[in-house]
Amino acid sequence: MTRTEDIPRPPEIPTFAPAAVRALFPAIAGASEVYLDSAATTQKPLPVIETIQRYHSNNTANAGRGTYPWATGLTARIARVREHAAAFIGAEHPDEVVFTAGATAALNAVALSWGLTALADGDEILYNASDHASNVYPWQHLRGLLARFGRRIHLVPYRVTAAGEADTDDILAKITPCTRLITTGHLHHVFGGLSTLEELRGRIDPAILLCFDCSQSGGHLPVDVTALGADFAIFAAHKMFGAPGTGILYCHRRVHDRLTPFLPGGNSGVEPGPGGLRPGPMPSRLEGGTPDIPGILALGSALEVLESFGLDAVAAHNRALTLRLIDGLRPVPGLEFLPGPAHATCEVGYGIVSFTLEGISAADAGFVLSEFGFLVRTGAHCVPAESDGAGSVRVSTHIYNTPDEIDRFVACVRTIAEEVT
Repeated sequence: MTRTEDIPRPPEIPTFAPAAVRALFPAIAGASEVYLDSAATTQKPLPVIETIQRYHSNNTANAGRGTYPWATGLTARIARVREHAAAFIGAEHPDEVVFTAGATAALNAVALSWGLTALADGDEILYNASDHASNVYPWQHLRGLLARFGRRIHLVPYRVTAAGEADTDDILAKITPCTRLITTGHLHHVFGGLSTLEELRGRIDPAILLCFDCSQSGGHLPVDVTALGADFAIFAAHKMFGAPGTGILYCHRRVHDRLTPFLPGGNSGVEPGPGGLRPGPMPSRLEGGTPDIPGILALGSALEVLESFGLDAVAAHNRALTLRLIDGLRPVPGLEFLPGPAHATCEVGYGIVSFTLEGISAADAGFVLSEFGFLVRTGAHCVPAESDGAGSVRVSTHIYNTPDEIDRFVACVRTIAEEVT
């Protein structure tokens, strides 16, 4: 399995003041429900909410267009957020950060701006069939588009380990001279397994591009795209305290000359030329149209809040809650863990645990849990390969969750299990 660092189990009592943290998140500050669905979307802190309100109520304008102070001020602020985002994810240059409409839009941007022109007949992409649909369907769509023009590319699935991580041995066995891209979820959205692909370093052709979907890891643990060796990396703002409809696409400079505009139009960085449109510089080459200005500004505020907590502290907190949850659920009769930290050979955890209960469907279990005030995700969790199955219950935590909430949740699951078995 991919090992991070074998450190002792963190203290069960967090080092920050839970009441002060929760006060930053108005939707849960006084709520009786326990929110355990941060893998779907995180709660929004006051600074993010206030940033969005300020944009709409003070000096509202477009960015990158006008020369009056309201417009130029916004242009400068977006540039600062881009620089901040680059530093936050470990990018070496701000022009490697593209703002998108979310993680799905970012992955489709890779498929359309790179794949349509860079892939030739017979080329291969290695992917995880149990990843989120946003890291499966764009490649299938790309395959269909290219087939219409006589280029047949192949999508090669690889296995996942019991720990919920990409099976790098299987990946190595399936790499061929035709492999052009390996894509993986950095932190699996159902299994909670962390895949860095570090075992592949120095063992594969450096021309093979690496794409990491960091939708679940971004804002939950430190992420360094340079250390990952990523050519592409994707982040969803709404899963890192930001607003829905905003995302980050990281594109390493080495791939910039292989990217073509896929949203030509206003402010898209393209120019008319004798042979058609000429692509402009990055990142405007991939940012056609009016940007989601309030979403981008809110992302800047979200990054500030995350940094005020410290990503190491957030990761340690989620790890402590994950281990506590696994330890509590393990003795529950009829409970079976999906691949993930519960099956790992060392103590790891990143805030995501999924399971099934004998005698009750995941949907019914989720309904009963919600009746007792525990808000979790149930179903196939946007995994195409599981769309026809019974699904599972997924628990996902963040900095605003407490050990007491985990203990009460475990007690509730135990009660349900005793009633149905």
